[in-house]
Amino acid sequence: MKYFCTIMTVIAVLLTAGVAAPAYADQNDNRLDTLFGRLQQTESLGEAAAIVQQIWVVWIEYEDEDTHEAMLRGVDAMAGADYDAALAIFDDVVRRYPAFAEAWNKRATVYYLMGRLEESMSDVAVTLDLEPRHFGALSGKGLIMMAKGDFARAIEAFEHALETNPHMPGIRMRIEQLREELDKNAI
Repeated sequence: MKYFCTIMTVIAVLLTAGVAAPAYADQNDNRLDTLFGRLQQTESLGEAAAIVQQIWVVWIEYEDEDTHEAMLRGVDAMAGADYDAALAIFDDVVRRYPAFAEAWNKRATVYYLMGRLEESMSDVAVTLDLEPRHFGALSGKGLIMMAKGDFARAIEAFEHALETNPHMPGIRMRIEQLREELDKNAI
Protein backbone atom coordinates (compact mmCIF):
# COMPACT_ATOMS: atom_id res chain seq x y z
CA MET A 1 0.00 0.00 0.00
CA LYS A 2 2.90 2.35 0.76
CA TYR A 3 4.20 1.63 -2.76
CA PHE A 4 0.80 2.65 -4.18
CA CYS A 5 0.80 5.86 -2.13
CA THR A 6 4.24 6.72 -3.54
CA ILE A 7 2.87 6.38 -7.06
CA MET A 8 -0.03 8.65 -6.20
CA THR A 9 2.35 11.23 -4.73
CA VAL A 10 4.35 11.26 -7.95
CA ILE A 11 1.22 11.76 -10.03
CA ALA A 12 0.05 14.57 -7.74
CA VAL A 13 3.44 16.29 -8.00
CA LEU A 14 3.31 16.05 -11.79
CA LEU A 15 -0.18 17.45 -12.04
CA THR A 16 0.32 20.30 -9.57
CA ALA A 17 3.75 21.25 -10.90
CA GLY A 18 2.56 21.41 -14.48
CA VAL A 19 5.40 19.16 -15.61
CA ALA A 20 4.99 18.05 -19.19
CA ALA A 21 6.14 14.63 -20.31
CA PRO A 22 9.21 14.71 -22.54
CA ALA A 23 9.14 13.39 -26.07
CA TYR A 24 10.49 10.04 -24.91
CA ALA A 25 10.88 8.28 -21.62
CA ASP A 26 10.44 4.91 -19.91
CA GLN A 27 12.85 2.46 -18.31
CA ASN A 28 15.34 3.11 -21.14
CA ASP A 29 15.55 6.85 -20.52
CA ASN A 30 19.15 8.05 -20.13
CA ARG A 31 18.21 10.17 -17.10
CA LEU A 32 17.73 7.02 -15.03
CA ASP A 33 21.42 6.15 -14.85
CA THR A 34 22.16 9.58 -13.37
CA LEU A 35 19.19 9.40 -11.00
CA PHE A 36 20.13 5.94 -9.73
CA GLY A 37 23.72 7.09 -9.28
CA ARG A 38 22.57 10.05 -7.21
CA LEU A 39 20.23 7.80 -5.23
CA GLN A 40 23.17 5.59 -4.26
CA GLN A 41 25.34 8.59 -3.30
CA THR A 42 22.97 10.71 -1.23
CA GLU A 43 22.72 10.42 2.52
CA SER A 44 19.81 12.85 2.72
CA LEU A 45 16.36 11.28 3.03
CA GLY A 46 14.82 14.43 1.59
CA GLU A 47 17.04 14.37 -1.46
CA ALA A 48 16.49 10.63 -1.83
CA ALA A 49 12.71 11.15 -1.80
CA ALA A 50 13.00 13.78 -4.54
CA ILE A 51 15.18 11.48 -6.63
CA VAL A 52 12.76 8.57 -6.17
CA GLN A 53 9.91 10.81 -7.34
CA GLN A 54 11.91 11.75 -10.43
CA ILE A 55 12.54 8.06 -11.17
CA TRP A 56 8.81 7.28 -10.89
CA VAL A 57 8.05 10.20 -13.22
CA VAL A 58 10.45 8.85 -15.84
CA TRP A 59 9.18 5.28 -15.49
CA ILE A 60 5.54 6.23 -16.11
CA GLU A 61 6.25 8.52 -19.08
CA TYR A 62 5.92 7.17 -22.58
CA GLU A 63 6.66 8.49 -26.05
CA ASP A 64 3.02 8.20 -27.09
CA GLU A 65 0.89 10.84 -25.31
CA ASP A 66 -2.24 8.66 -25.50
CA THR A 67 -0.38 5.86 -23.71
CA HIS A 68 0.93 8.25 -21.08
CA GLU A 69 -2.60 9.50 -20.48
CA ALA A 70 -3.89 5.92 -20.33
CA MET A 71 -1.30 5.14 -17.65
CA LEU A 72 -2.52 8.11 -15.61
CA ARG A 73 -6.15 7.00 -16.05
CA GLY A 74 -5.16 3.52 -14.87
CA VAL A 75 -3.50 4.95 -11.77
CA ASP A 76 -6.63 7.02 -11.09
CA ALA A 77 -8.77 3.89 -11.44
CA MET A 78 -6.50 2.07 -8.95
CA ALA A 79 -6.74 5.01 -6.54
CA GLY A 80 -10.52 4.77 -6.77
CA ALA A 81 -10.37 0.99 -6.17
CA ASP A 82 -11.85 0.39 -9.64
CA TYR A 83 -9.52 -2.51 -10.25
CA ASP A 84 -11.45 -3.91 -13.21
CA ALA A 85 -11.13 -0.60 -15.08
CA ALA A 86 -7.45 -0.27 -14.14
CA LEU A 87 -6.79 -3.84 -15.26
CA ALA A 88 -8.47 -3.21 -18.62
CA ILE A 89 -6.35 -0.10 -19.17
CA PHE A 90 -3.06 -1.75 -18.23
CA ASP A 91 -3.95 -4.90 -20.22
CA ASP A 92 -4.34 -2.69 -23.30
CA VAL A 93 -1.07 -0.84 -22.72
CA VAL A 94 0.85 -4.09 -22.13
CA ARG A 95 -0.66 -5.61 -25.28
CA ARG A 96 0.26 -2.58 -27.40
CA TYR A 97 3.67 -1.89 -25.80
CA PRO A 98 5.08 -5.11 -24.34
CA ALA A 99 8.49 -3.50 -23.73
CA PHE A 100 7.06 -0.82 -21.39
CA ALA A 101 8.14 -1.96 -17.92
CA GLU A 102 5.93 0.37 -15.93
CA ALA A 103 2.79 -0.88 -17.67
CA TRP A 104 3.67 -4.40 -16.51
CA ASN A 105 4.43 -3.10 -13.02
CA LYS A 106 1.12 -1.26 -12.78
CA ARG A 107 -0.77 -4.34 -13.91
CA ALA A 108 1.17 -6.40 -11.36
CA THR A 109 0.02 -3.95 -8.70
CA VAL A 110 -3.60 -4.26 -9.78
CA TYR A 111 -3.36 -8.06 -9.74
CA TYR A 112 -1.87 -7.89 -6.24
CA LEU A 113 -4.65 -5.63 -5.01
CA MET A 114 -7.18 -8.09 -6.50
CA GLY A 115 -5.51 -10.98 -4.65
CA ARG A 116 -4.35 -12.57 -7.91
CA LEU A 117 -0.84 -13.29 -6.66
CA GLU A 118 0.38 -15.66 -9.38
CA GLU A 119 -0.54 -13.20 -12.13
CA SER A 120 1.02 -10.39 -10.14
CA MET A 121 4.25 -12.37 -9.74
CA SER A 122 4.32 -13.12 -13.46
CA ASP A 123 4.05 -9.41 -14.30
CA VAL A 124 6.67 -8.54 -11.68
CA ALA A 125 9.04 -10.95 -13.42
CA VAL A 126 8.49 -9.22 -16.78
CA THR A 127 8.95 -5.80 -15.15
CA LEU A 128 12.28 -6.90 -13.68
CA ASP A 129 13.41 -8.41 -16.97
CA LEU A 130 12.80 -5.03 -18.61
CA GLU A 131 14.06 -2.89 -15.68
CA PRO A 132 16.15 -4.85 -13.17
CA ARG A 133 16.52 -1.73 -10.97
CA HIS A 134 12.76 -1.44 -10.42
CA PHE A 135 12.69 -1.19 -6.64
CA GLY A 136 8.89 -0.94 -6.73
CA ALA A 137 8.59 -4.30 -8.49
CA LEU A 138 11.17 -5.80 -6.14
CA SER A 139 9.17 -4.55 -3.16
CA GLY A 140 6.03 -5.96 -4.76
CA LYS A 141 7.75 -9.30 -5.15
CA GLY A 142 8.57 -9.21 -1.45
CA LEU A 143 4.94 -8.47 -0.58
CA ILE A 144 3.76 -11.37 -2.75
CA MET A 145 6.23 -13.72 -1.07
CA MET A 146 5.03 -12.50 2.34
CA ALA A 147 1.42 -13.15 1.36
CA LYS A 148 2.42 -16.67 0.34
CA GLY A 149 4.21 -17.21 3.66
CA ASP A 150 7.63 -17.54 2.00
CA PHE A 151 9.46 -15.18 4.33
CA ALA A 152 12.97 -16.17 3.21
CA ARG A 153 12.22 -15.22 -0.41
CA ALA A 154 10.43 -12.08 0.76
CA ILE A 155 13.57 -11.01 2.62
CA GLU A 156 15.65 -11.72 -0.48
CA ALA A 157 13.38 -9.56 -2.66
CA PHE A 158 13.33 -6.73 -0.11
CA GLU A 159 17.13 -6.82 0.21
CA HIS A 160 17.45 -6.59 -3.56
CA ALA A 161 15.10 -3.58 -3.51
CA LEU A 162 17.39 -1.93 -0.95
CA GLU A 163 20.39 -2.53 -3.20
CA THR A 164 18.78 -0.33 -5.86
CA ASN A 165 17.17 2.12 -3.45
CA PRO A 166 18.85 2.15 -0.04
CA HIS A 167 16.41 4.79 1.23
CA MET A 168 13.40 2.61 2.04
CA PRO A 169 13.05 2.54 5.84
CA GLY A 170 9.73 0.67 5.66
CA ILE A 171 11.42 -2.14 3.75
CA ARG A 172 14.22 -2.31 6.32
CA MET A 173 11.61 -2.67 9.07
CA ARG A 174 9.83 -5.45 7.14
CA ILE A 175 13.10 -7.33 6.75
CA GLU A 176 13.73 -7.12 10.51
CA GLN A 177 10.20 -8.30 11.28
CA LEU A 178 10.49 -11.20 8.84
CA ARG A 179 13.86 -12.25 10.27
CA GLU A 180 12.38 -12.26 13.76
CA GLU A 181 9.48 -14.37 12.51
CA LEU A 182 11.86 -16.84 10.85
CA ASP A 183 13.93 -17.03 14.04
CA LYS A 184 10.82 -17.74 16.15
CA ASN A 185 9.72 -20.50 13.77
CA ALA A 186 13.19 -22.05 13.71
CA ILE A 187 13.05 -22.85 17.41
